[in-house]
Amino acid sequence: MKTEITELLEIEYPVIQGGMAWVAEYHLAAAVSNAGGLGLIGAASAPAQWVREQIRMARELTDRPFGVNIMLMSPYAEEVAKVVAEERVKVVTTGAGSPEKYMSMWKEAGIRVIPVVASVALAKRMERCGADALVAEGCEAGGHIGELTTMTLVPQVVDAVSIPVIAAGGIADGRGMAAAFMLGAKGVQVGTHFIVTDEAQVHDAYKERVLAAKDIDTRVTGRTTGHPVRALRNQMTRKYLELEKAGVSFDELESLTVGGLRKAVVDGDVVNGSVMAGQSAGMVKERMSCKQLVEKLVTEAEACMQGVRNDE
Repeated sequence: MKTEITELLEIEYPVIQGGMAWVAEYHLAAAVSNAGGLGLIGAASAPAQWVREQIRMARELTDRPFGVNIMLMSPYAEEVAKVVAEERVKVVTTGAGSPEKYMSMWKEAGIRVIPVVASVALAKRMERCGADALVAEGCEAGGHIGELTTMTLVPQVVDAVSIPVIAAGGIADGRGMAAAFMLGAKGVQVGTHFIVTDEAQVHDAYKERVLAAKDIDTRVTGRTTGHPVRALRNQMTRKYLELEKAGVSFDELESLTVGGLRKAVVDGDVVNGSVMAGQSAGMVKERMSCKQLVEKLVTEAEACMQGVRNDE
């Protein structure tokens, strides 16, 4: 399955694994890359040395391209940006801010830069500052989200820019992948389904919670604070939403979630932790390897698109 994204990133399939904090570490990134997609190490708020170690350990497991996702709000963002350049990682994806000040450094190191965007305005700005491609992420995604759905965001971004667009948010099978291509995307980014793969170093309780999720099981906290986050409903989300409705301060709300993702991913506390997952969790029903998941996505997508062509 060749597209502009496979050519740009020198990968076999146009499938990118989401750079999920605490979930996207070197085992998962290497396994996705070995499967023919693009694995990502999620730098999140980790220090630069941790990111360097992750990059080097991923290289011991794969000789294929992989990338690093940088949250630009991280206190270590500048140091991580330098580490990525020094290690000459193939791809950088960015979120929570603009990577403009790092662009020349990354370009000189031969790195492909792919910002995650949730609006047309940001997409245009990223193209102007030299982005190689974009991830247009709809609000169906897990974790920090924007307002537009994938169905409406992707075609508008595709129409607004001339660089290739990767669709993200709510994609968990080949039907979603085929739909993304119909909207004009040249690749997909998948997060939630990769949480339950064999190679994901995630607590079993977290995986089981995702596998058991129903269509209505996600909640968005933080809409009133300007920091909306999608996660599976539990005691923490119920308490957060109650306090948010009561109008308590941002600091008090944030105190509920500090360390919450680690609680869920590492400790398996799916009651009080932040079980981040997208609306596609209701479609995730079985465990499999990264290779099986990538092949499933591609095979199903090709079958869908062949069906459309045959109908024509």
